[in-house]
Amino acid sequence: MRTKKRCLWLNERLFPDSRPDEAILAGIADAGARFKRCEPLLAALFNELGPTDGRIESPLTDAGKLASCSPVTAPGAWFIKRDDLLPVAGSIKARGGFHEVLAYAEKLALGHGIINPASDRRCLAGEAARELFSAHKILVGSTGNLGLAIGTLSAALGFRTEVHMSADAKQWKKDRLLARGVAVVEHQGDYSVAVATARSLMKDSDYFVDDEASALLFYGYATAALELKMQLHAVGRKVDSQTPLLVYLPCGVGGAPGGITVGLKAIFGPDVHCFFAEPVASPSMLLQLCSGRMEPVSVAEIGLDNKTEADGLAVGQASLLVARHIQEMLAGVFTVSDDELYENMALVEKYLGFLLEPSAAAGLRGPMWLNETEAGREYLKRHQIVQDHATHVIWATGGSLVPDLQRIHYRNMAEMKIRSLEKK
Repeated sequence: MRTKKRCLWLNERLFPDSRPDEAILAGIADAGARFKRCEPLLAALFNELGPTDGRIESPLTDAGKLASCSPVTAPGAWFIKRDDLLPVAGSIKARGGFHEVLAYAEKLALGHGIINPASDRRCLAGEAARELFSAHKILVGSTGNLGLAIGTLSAALGFRTEVHMSADAKQWKKDRLLARGVAVVEHQGDYSVAVATARSLMKDSDYFVDDEASALLFYGYATAALELKMQLHAVGRKVDSQTPLLVYLPCGVGGAPGGITVGLKAIFGPDVHCFFAEPVASPSMLLQLCSGRMEPVSVAEIGLDNKTEADGLAVGQASLLVARHIQEMLAGVFTVSDDELYENMALVEKYLGFLLEPSAAAGLRGPMWLNETEAGREYLKRHQIVQDHATHVIWATGGSLVPDLQRIHYRNMAEMKIRSLEKK
């Protein structure tokens, strides 16, 4: 890790039969129920959610053309989970971020008698609710996408919202928030500095969304597991010991991939194998898990600078809450260089016809790590996985809201990497 060398780390504490406890299962079920009753509200607030009647969901896209595409080749059925297409927020952060804002809005409105448990949640967009919400501020620290999700829904409901952005955050994400009337506070430090500052500024009437320690975010992300289960069933992909599911998730602070991992383990148990992808400069969850320490560990402690083109993954210190939840459920972590991120983006656009942002493409080489490395093949053997029978799901986390100029830059960088690949 110290030398930024790409690697595959396998979790020695993995217990394949590990499943979440009853409290976590209850939290996930509660999140699913909240999303369901708030669907009419979300559809009323955002035209983009009209076609899904307010459901927060993304398509599962066949990615079979990538299976034999060097340098990511591996057998099995390939799919990409398109959270880059999630409406309104344009990223996986809509799942956790929207859930936490909805939970807070419900709590306030219930406490002030504006709604009762059986009320139509569209009341949360009414005049009385907006007047109440305008007296409260929501704060969050973010590298970009979580701030977009929290800021977008909070502003739509009438909350005063303040997003603290790290130095890694892209300007276009700040601009989108400013256009919605969200206060954006820029920091010269990294993600952890932005979060700590937002936390320190919270007043009694404020609400802080703590990306490092939020159970509500975690449960919101976990609801995606049931969505994936139904989509796999719809395309005829069975998940059992003979036809396992392997999922590759980009990881920053860990809330989104951790929540999804726990949700998937609750449904599929030992038949699902989840791997995280992290930048070589920011392997915060890998460091936290392999250190075995029960206090937060920063990549700075091993001399890494946390500088990466994957702004959504530029996190130097992982969530300890998430690390504790997944320490017996996560199969492993692999790291990816910035060059590989652009190569991955180029391969997706060339063979599948759509462009992701760099962090969203981090998981693309997961199947290759299992197929082409000694450690990966040993993992397959130990767990009796025949890749020909496996289903690979690469989770794409964001990119649909990238503005045209930034998209052109990404495309130029990706095309450069493809040309260099073709020369090899």
